[in-house]
Amino acid sequence: MNFNLSQMPDRNQKPRTYGITMVMDKGLSINDVHNFMSIAEPHVDIVKLGFGTSFVTPNLREKIEVYQSYNVPVYFGGTLFEAFLIRNQFEDYIAICKDYNITHMEVSDGSITIPHAEKCGYIEKLTKHGTILSEVGSKDAAHIIPPYKWIELMRAELEAGASYVIAEARETGNVGIYRGSGEVREGLVQEILTQIPGEKILWEAPQKAQQLYFLELLGCNVNLGNIAPSEVISLEAMRIGLRGDTFELYLNKKSA
Repeated sequence: MNFNLSQMPDRNQKPRTYGITMVMDKGLSINDVHNFMSIAEPHVDIVKLGFGTSFVTPNLREKIEVYQSYNVPVYFGGTLFEAFLIRNQFEDYIAICKDYNITHMEVSDGSITIPHAEKCGYIEKLTKHGTILSEVGSKDAAHIIPPYKWIELMRAELEAGASYVIAEARETGNVGIYRGSGEVREGLVQEILTQIPGEKILWEAPQKAQQLYFLELLGCNVNLGNIAPSEVISLEAMRIGLRGDTFELYLNKKSA
């Protein structure tokens, strides 16, 4: 860091296995990626090329190679996986990942229905090709999954070989673990945490209030995802108590 400050939290350093920040890239240019990485690389653990944007992104290979030159893994959004799957092109998806040297893959069923045993089978198959993140939760706000079911699905997907389970929220943060207003479904989150290790869950938290909730609940090394590129530095400051919202989290509580 640039200064010496006491009473700072013990923030995990890269390469991290937890305390990770996953950034959602929804269409940065190659120059944008260079600029972004020049300032944010120490605080970015993984980049998701959101939903199906990689299909229409010009100079995709060069863009991915820029991220990889900074040792930041890139993966295609789960919606692209589902687009391949529904077209019976699962093997093509694997071939595309190999072609672009993609070592992380997301398995999701937020837009299509996949029998859960089948989904776990895809996770198991893909573990032979890289690190798997599996997403739990629907993008349909009307489809409410009870807490016991979240736990059951997450546990099975971790057992199938997923390195992390992603708690669905979309890029807007208003479905899945959140209400339509963006408010955290606190009972759901806390019940999940009674059964699933926190370091194995990547909480999608695109909104500042959502990020703050998880930092206060689980500390500076909580896994957070769907972070906008422009918010990475702000989030890192908030993680370590250097933003107004978290300023007092790590200060010694001593009486006068």
